[in-house]
Amino acid sequence: MKGGNLANNDLQQQSGKASKRDFWLTLPQYCLPQHLLSRLMHRICRCRVRWLKNLLISRVIRHYKVDMSEAVHSDMAAFEHFNAFFTRQLKVGARPIAAGTIVSPVDGCLSQLGNIQNGRIVQAKGHDYSILELLGGDEQLAAEFDGGQFATIYLSPRDYHRIHMPLSGKLTLMRYVPGKLFSVNPLTVRGIPRLFARNERVITLFTTEIGPVALILVGAIFVGSMETVWHEGEITPPYTADMLDWHYADADIQLGKGDEMGRFNMGSTVILLLPAGAAEWAGRWQAETPIKLGQSLS
Repeated sequence: MKGGNLANNDLQQQSGKASKRDFWLTLPQYCLPQHLLSRLMHRICRCRVRWLKNLLISRVIRHYKVDMSEAVHSDMAAFEHFNAFFTRQLKVGARPIAAGTIVSPVDGCLSQLGNIQNGRIVQAKGHDYSILELLGGDEQLAAEFDGGQFATIYLSPRDYHRIHMPLSGKLTLMRYVPGKLFSVNPLTVRGIPRLFARNERVITLFTTEIGPVALILVGAIFVGSMETVWHEGEITPPYTADMLDWHYADADIQLGKGDEMGRFNMGSTVILLLPAGAAEWAGRWQAETPIKLGQSLS
């Protein structure tokens, strides 16, 4: 009955109008072999059988209305496998980088944004989670962002899946935090408490002109890999049970605003953290607002 107790505990954490219907609709995800399914998807996405990869690409383009006119390669035959299509490069100038201090690191939808209050971040109506959990239990690092700002951006399957720098910075730390692989679509975000602090994630930390800035790549079911431009090969898979740190303070890895820093396979979520006293988000940005890479957030 352990699973039943878990479900009851999660249900009790919901408040306000966090829908019981959302919870029950997402409950089957607790029972899925999340990592096994993600390994399978990882293999399918790299299959080079021409008819299969072309079928997958064409279905996604039609279903999600993907704008291929922005891509360097618009012909699906040019992609060696589905993952190459999904992480496609855009044409130069397709995403102008605004002059604002901080720009969006990705295409997507602003799931939530606002202040980090009392060490907690809003996930959805009726749900929040602790920044300490999100950052892998690192109290010193969590203190750097308490009282600061956060923005959570969801990438759907139609979006551009490379991640770019919101401002110039020097890499100091990358941390892999193992975890679950729940979906990160809006329904699941509303239905599963502490979702982003439970899912597998890669935390990247930079020193910048406004202080420490964190970009957190949150994994999800079928997100078969996460990569960064400075790390050789994929960070996941393989999936491990241990938290891993890579320290780069002495490596002099500098990235400019708008530079590519990593990529996802399939849709997922990026969380941007700013320290207290940094520029606040522009008033035009609200929860559930679409945003493009390079648009000014501040």
